[in-house]
Amino acid sequence: MINVKVLGSGCANCRNLEERVRAVVQKRQLAAEIEKVTDYAQIMRWNVLRTPGLVINNVLVSAGRIPSEAEIAGWLK
Repeated sequence: MINVKVLGSGCANCRNLEERVRAVVQKRQLAAEIEKVTDYAQIMRWNVLRTPGLVINNVLVSAGRIPSEAEIAGWLK
């Protein structure tokens, strides 16, 4: 199972990233656990200074932007 963490305070960009991740997971019928991390202390553990951040299987793959669905799909392989 793929572990995905969306890091952010819950702002519009953070929600948009979560929606994109969920859309990719659903379209590709992937087994994934998606977790929203809103606690600032936990976000800082990943050294994310600008949200949203995206962590896949404990690897930070994106921060400070909303990646495309194609990028997300590539990371979820």
